[in-house]
Amino acid sequence: MAEIGPVQMIALAFGPDADFEGRIIEELAKLETEQTIRILDLLFVLKDAESGELIALDHQGESLGGIVGALLGFEFEGIEEQMRAEGTDEHAFGLGQGDIEGLAESLEPGHAAGFLLIEHVWARDLKRAIRDTGGVPIGEGFLTPETVRAVEPELAAMADAMQEVENEEAAPAGA
Repeated sequence: MAEIGPVQMIALAFGPDADFEGRIIEELAKLETEQTIRILDLLFVLKDAESGELIALDHQGESLGGIVGALLGFEFEGIEEQMRAEGTDEHAFGLGQGDIEGLAESLEPGHAAGFLLIEHVWARDLKRAIRDTGGVPIGEGFLTPETVRAVEPELAAMADAMQEVENEEAAPAGA
């Protein structure tokens, strides 16, 4: 089995008047081309405004959505059985199937969500190094905007200092 980097589920909610102009897909394609991430699966769902039923949206014939769909409780041939059979002995941390289903159920009627399953290709060796030294994840997540604002001056000063060092390293000798 090929080594795989850390896998992350990103769930994004969209209101009824969301403007899907392709910008998100373009950015994902750029990150994948740069081998920063690999898109493992992607599924858009809509909560029907009248029935409240969760509907998987068609991806114009792409073969995506089976893994995420199974995690959301949709029946896709062979996927659920494979997921149950594989199991895991690893330290349990992160989003479980119940969490993912809860995210979908929390949608307001008429709203949509995109569920993106990505591999952090850049972190394959880091994951291995952590595992090989006996480390296990105990927390992760993006900082909230409020948390970033609380340390924004320090972050800006650090970014400026790092930029200055990078500029000095890039300058030709004797300049």
